Amino acid sequence: MASTKTPKGKAPTKGSDKDAKAKAAKKAALHGTHAHAARKVRYSVSFHRPKTLRLPRNPKYPRKSINHAPRMDQFRTIVSPLNTESAMKKIEEHNTLVFIVDLRANKRQIKDAVKKLYDVQAAKVNTLIRPDGKKKAYVRLTADHDALDVANKIGFI
Repeated sequence: MASTKTPKGKAPTKGSDKDAKAKAAKKAALHGTHAHAARKVRYSVSFHRPKTLRLPRNPKYPRKSINHAPRMDQFRTIVSPLNTESAMKKIEEHNTLVFIVDLRANKRQIKDAVKKLYDVQAAKVNTLIRPDGKKKAYVRLTADHDALDVANKIGFI
């Protein structure tokens, strides 16, 4: 029977592996593992913040319970018809109705409001702001509608 002799301390043992691992861990703890990281080379002097993930809004509850009705409907747009002498002359000679309208109403809204309220087609709308701060609208009707009939229907003639 041949004996296998190994010189003392020459053969690798389990203890020496553990020793090397422990020494490497000690070195890492003392010096740090990221001690010699290469610095990033920058080619521009101005810093641009990187574009990161931007998630869409995902609210837990609606901030408004209901959407309100349109703020400028036809009843709010037209305040009142005007029946001064000059307005009557416009009605008779130029087929034009004259209204006091809301200050924030635009020409399209005035045209739509006249169509909805009086069932007539407006050819064009001219507006001005009077010195007292109210807005006046001259609504010219198309040839197939008569301003005098509409004024009678409204009831101010």
